[in-house]
Amino acid sequence: MNKIHTEQYEVATQITGSRQVALWKRDDLQHSHPDVLAEEVPVALVYNGISHVVMMASPKDLEWFAVGFSLSEGIIETRQEIFGMEVVPSCNGLEVQIELSSRRFMGLKERRRALAGRTGCGVCGVEQLNDIGKPVAPLPFTQTFDLANLDQALAHLTDFQPIGKLTGCTHAAAWMLPSGQLVGGHEDVGRHVALDKLLGHRAHEGVSWQTGAALVSSRASYEMVQKSAMCGVEILFAVSAATTLAVEVAERCNLTLVGFCKPGRATIYTHPQRLIAG
Repeated sequence: MNKIHTEQYEVATQITGSRQVALWKRDDLQHSHPDVLAEEVPVALVYNGISHVVMMASPKDLEWFAVGFSLSEGIIETRQEIFGMEVVPSCNGLEVQIELSSRRFMGLKERRRALAGRTGCGVCGVEQLNDIGKPVAPLPFTQTFDLANLDQALAHLTDFQPIGKLTGCTHAAAWMLPSGQLVGGHEDVGRHVALDKLLGHRAHEGVSWQTGAALVSSRASYEMVQKSAMCGVEILFAVSAATTLAVEVAERCNLTLVGFCKPGRATIYTHPQRLIAG
């Protein structure tokens, strides 16, 4: 285990909980067996003093989450429009207090909506059904990926899931270079939150993370596609399936969507011209 992964594991052990459980294996029922559980806490994103959304999330990498959510929801266009950020305890959860530019905050107030985010829920609290599937500018065709390099990335996706290794309870999202190397990734109990964390981190890295593709351990819902496209990601690989709406959105915004990614195989739903069958 290298230094980075050792540090990730140490952080994971600090933000997980333990509980005595009963364990059943065929005819054997073992009582009082120790188990490790992933933490899930309410995280409020507060912009210029006004709470905008509460999501259930893992209490780590919340600065990346705030940046990624702000970008993928169109609240900001660039990382530089956030002037300051602080994570503070609040009630039974955490607040990420974000200072936006005046122009962006005015825009947020004009279209502010009340969300009550939950793990795995992309529609909770949306006041207008028209907010689902908001228009996304068509992506350019600047990226390519050799599918022969996908197996390498899949083999290392769990490297970014220290909590998942302890609990079996998290999703991962990672950035994959064209070589198949994973240069960074994040995990969370919510797949959307894991992706937002990755998108926030990608915005911070700049040019070095612009080439390549996103890889997620979950299914690909329309919201996962929409968030990726809003942040300029041209290729999204998912370990599980894609929904019909995800495929429709990907087709419309020129995103290459690939699902059922397993060693040696994958299902390409849209825009296969970016992919090379190596």
